[in-house]
Amino acid sequence: MSTRMLIGNVTGMSVINDLSNAYVADLVRISPMMATYLGVPGDDTRLDDLSPDGLAESHRLVTSTLDSLAAAESTGAADDMAREVLVERLQTERDLYDSGWSHAVLNVIASPLQNVRLVFDLMPTESDDEVAVLAKRMTAVSAALSGYWLSLQMAADRGRVAAVRQIEKCAAQCDTYSGAAGGRGFFSRLAQTVNPDSARGSALTAELTEAAAAADGAYAALADRLRTQLLHRAPVKDAVGRERYVLASREFLGATIDLEETYAWGWSEFLAIQAELIEVAERIAPGAGPAGASAALDADPAYHVTGLDGLQAWMQGLSDLAVADLADTHFDIPMELRTLECKIAPPGGGVGAYYTGPSDDLVRPGRMWWAVEPGREVFSTWRETTSVYHEGVPGHHLQIGTAVYRKDSLNDFQRLLADTSGYSEGWALYAERLVRELGYLDDDGVLLGMLDAQLFRAARVIVDIGMHLELEIPAGTGFHEGERWNAELGLEFLLTRTISDPAHCRDEIDRYLGWPGQAPSYKIGERVWLAGRDAARRRHGDQFDLKAFHMAGLNMGGMGLDPLAQRLAAL
Repeated sequence: MSTRMLIGNVTGMSVINDLSNAYVADLVRISPMMATYLGVPGDDTRLDDLSPDGLAESHRLVTSTLDSLAAAESTGAADDMAREVLVERLQTERDLYDSGWSHAVLNVIASPLQNVRLVFDLMPTESDDEVAVLAKRMTAVSAALSGYWLSLQMAADRGRVAAVRQIEKCAAQCDTYSGAAGGRGFFSRLAQTVNPDSARGSALTAELTEAAAAADGAYAALADRLRTQLLHRAPVKDAVGRERYVLASREFLGATIDLEETYAWGWSEFLAIQAELIEVAERIAPGAGPAGASAALDADPAYHVTGLDGLQAWMQGLSDLAVADLADTHFDIPMELRTLECKIAPPGGGVGAYYTGPSDDLVRPGRMWWAVEPGREVFSTWRETTSVYHEGVPGHHLQIGTAVYRKDSLNDFQRLLADTSGYSEGWALYAERLVRELGYLDDDGVLLGMLDAQLFRAARVIVDIGMHLELEIPAGTGFHEGERWNAELGLEFLLTRTISDPAHCRDEIDRYLGWPGQAPSYKIGERVWLAGRDAARRRHGDQFDLKAFHMAGLNMGGMGLDPLAQRLAAL
């Protein structure tokens, strides 16, 4: 293993920091897709080896790093934290590999099937040389997906197969990516976009055309394999059960939680938020209830933007305003992080917003992407305002960008790879609450949207844990009391007990069932951030400085919720 510094320069280097930096350097050598995502030097003509041999190579890196960390001496508290953060993440990676499920990852939102396509969104395409690199990476799609298929086959032989729902939905995503669902395939469209009217010359045009057709065809072939060779081996039952759920939850939280206590807490959070949402709905549309208030707002042109260009312009304007207002007042935001690009996501994925971080050198900015269902033209801003704060500032962009920026105090793993969903999604959900506290959600329509987002995240705790563990619905909840959760009840709950868009609700159920343990991480992580802030207020009394608390928490970089709770307790 190399002990070279990949990127940063942490004051007061140590063996533990050397090992952390070396792990990142070796990982991005193994995973050129990760190098692109992080925006660090790598071979952008390649894609990852997703075959069993490729996964085994990554596993060897994990285990050898853990062995080295166990023998490394600490230089103090900062070193202790650096080791704890890396060990927790690598032990979880090791245990996932040993479980056999690392080879079987297939879901509608975050599996190799999507990641191979998504990496192309992050590649530069201004110059002919950059487009030539893009074309070469397109030629690698077929081998990457073939290696992925070998891993799925090996997992299936060992009894590890995603449920029928995930296979069918993922095959449909492949249809969209390949063009089989209608229209041009993703890669053919991309080739046209980066080379309009064949302006880059005949040689590069021919290379792009051939590479794009092969990549589109590789997704068509994967769709066929999923339907004809894997589907009949898949379980119909969506619930993954307690053993797998505990490990999956640990992956996303960086903590092991009491699932029954968390399920009960999720209900208490849901019912409390629901009560306030009903009050706000009454102010908007007296006597009509939340659904009536939602309909009234959806019909109000004051909350409308039209077309994808209108949606993009609206979210860019709101994001820019948030950065300008919050920088230097409530947060210290370096100039390098004050640019956030808002973009419309290519078709094929689920509905909703997501974020991709800046490159390590901060030349490629952080980006907020909005994925919309095909054909939609009118968007209700009252529903989506809180998502801009969640994905942008003070949410993911501030949090992730701050960690990337802190080369002076964090090693490369802490800056670039230590995130857990509990830490990052918990902060982003806390950020939604925070902007309300700072006076940005005084409009009742926008406030209703924020409360529905909070309600939805509480519903995720209930539905995700409930469906996968098939728990009983408790008395006093007013919803199928005494019955046990399944996919149908989960969808009914989202459709009838929240006011979220129905298309979004349907996508969400597919997401939860294919990505067990991730959905509750928002509320569980927010719980840790709120508890840390409350404890700091009690300790410091009148001297409590909210801005200082926030910046201290963000400057620590990503980590699991167990170490985060310990560190926040000391702020």
